[in-house]
Amino acid sequence: MKIGVFSVVDHYPQELPRTVGQYYAELLDSAQLAEEVGFDSFWIAEHHFHEYGAIPSPAVWMAAAAARTRKIRLGVGVSVLPFHNPITVAEEYAMVDVLSGGRLEFGAGSGYLKHEFGGYGVSLEEKHARFDEALEIIERAWSGERFSYRGRFNQIDNVQLQLQPVQQPRPPILIATLRHEAAREVGARGYPLLTIPYAQSPGLHQLTEMTAEFRAAWTAASHGDPSRTTLGCAVHTYVSSSAAEIEAHAKPSIERYVRTRLYATSRPYDVLQEKELIACGNPEQVTKVLKDYERAGFNTFLTIMDFGGMDHQAVMKSIKLFGREVLPAFRD
Repeated sequence: MKIGVFSVVDHYPQELPRTVGQYYAELLDSAQLAEEVGFDSFWIAEHHFHEYGAIPSPAVWMAAAAARTRKIRLGVGVSVLPFHNPITVAEEYAMVDVLSGGRLEFGAGSGYLKHEFGGYGVSLEEKHARFDEALEIIERAWSGERFSYRGRFNQIDNVQLQLQPVQQPRPPILIATLRHEAAREVGARGYPLLTIPYAQSPGLHQLTEMTAEFRAAWTAASHGDPSRTTLGCAVHTYVSSSAAEIEAHAKPSIERYVRTRLYATSRPYDVLQEKELIACGNPEQVTKVLKDYERAGFNTFLTIMDFGGMDHQAVMKSIKLFGREVLPAFRD
């Protein structure tokens, strides 16, 4: 199982004294530490106009992270394609791949937050069509070919990117979804999958059904062995050997995070723990949750370590302990 760190970069300027600049610096420290203790990847999200996420342009932060790290893979989870010119997206993330020496993981999504679509003047009803056009253009741009494109939203004349990604034929492209029917579609199209279980899923049983449906659609569409592609989930994680620290750090941070979410099913901390939609506990308890996700069909587990305004030192301590006590259980 591949294991990474993911941050939504949820920021609470009305509640906490941390500035955005301080947060960015803390994230860079976290990425560097994650590499040192053996995580496979470090991911950040793109969000706009709300405390839900403080990074509107992930490629900029990822370029800084590329300079601070050497081997950990760097992921965007996700680039919201309907908001952007796809040629610009292709160029910016090609730069990230070049600056990182070929470490880009490109997560793509169509978006879901109404206020973000309003801010960009994009219709929610058009998001799937815009996403499909943008993804096709990005893939063609990364192929190195000279091409033209005539679509509903994009008109491109005889263009060829002068900057190409290091990874060939292109960097990994993963598609994010929260729904079973969308997971089937992603599998049928032959793309790796990312999901955040706590947002909509009732529990691990339904997630097991989702991964099975993805693999069935993948196989039916003749994409080869589905076990060779990425099936990833991002789960809020805090690990400590102290029950008092878990109570002091994880519980209030989860409660703040859930209280301010704009789309997720709102459930209490204890319910999320019981259903294993979060992984907060001692190393043995957290290891068990990861093993359960592995049995549910996931082969990539992204730990959301920094959430709800959690103290940075608590985040760093959790990353260190996870690296020392949990990661070895998933290494050959």
